Amino acid sequence: MKRLIRNLGLLLTLVAVSVMVTACGSQSLASKNVLKTDQQSKTVTWGVKADTRLFGLLDTKDGKIKGFEIDLAKALTKQMLGKNAKAKFIQVTSSTRIPMLKNGNIDAIMATMTPSPERRKQVSFSDQYFLAGQSLLVKKGSSIKNVKDLNEQKATVLGVVGSDSVQNVAKVAPNAKVLQLTDYAQAMTALKSGQGQALTTDNGILYGMSIQNPGYEVTKGSFVSEPYGIAINKNQTQFRLAVNQALKQVRASGEYNKILHKWFHNVKGFDYEEAAKE
Repeated sequence: MKRLIRNLGLLLTLVAVSVMVTACGSQSLASKNVLKTDQQSKTVTWGVKADTRLFGLLDTKDGKIKGFEIDLAKALTKQMLGKNAKAKFIQVTSSTRIPMLKNGNIDAIMATMTPSPERRKQVSFSDQYFLAGQSLLVKKGSSIKNVKDLNEQKATVLGVVGSDSVQNVAKVAPNAKVLQLTDYAQAMTALKSGQGQALTTDNGILYGMSIQNPGYEVTKGSFVSEPYGIAINKNQTQFRLAVNQALKQVRASGEYNKILHKWFHNVKGFDYEEAAKE
């Protein structure tokens, strides 16, 4: 019996030590100054999409993620830390990006993310770097021309888990049915297979999907404004201010416009002035 009590006491001690170590680790992570750490390593770790054409898409030929947000992240990194600084990229999804940021796996999120009131409760945001608008992707010849048609036809609209697009469309088309998929690749597959009559998200993302899938088109107009911002942990004010300053400098130098034109020059109907609004 005494041995059992001693063993139980030892077990409780080990558990207590484990909890203390975990707590100390979390406290250390939460108090880490991201800007100073990145200045020392000359590296910024960005959480980016790898399934979103034009913004961040994995190139299977060389295994690298490429897109507007990737190039902009590289430009901001060099502006903040010097010409020899490196941008490191880690793939995120709409549902994993905030947890990964809060866990310290990444320094910032640049992944077609809109600073909604709900998200602002969890993280801070930089100034906007791209102004999108929510729209619909439909098969060419579809009877759905706008969000009102979704509502009238009680159609099924496809979205992505973790994106606020689904909540937005539910507000303006309450009669529509909603089916959420893990990522845009799955959502596009579902649209092609007839599981839904439209796919909804920001028009910038939809333009990329229409280029890849010529039989589909983006409906005219948008029904919700969707400005993109860089998400940063709330306690990293110095890092957020550095990002904002770098963004202003990249815009002022003309590099921002070069990157924007590089990725969107062949997108029919794309409004450069609208997208670049500050």
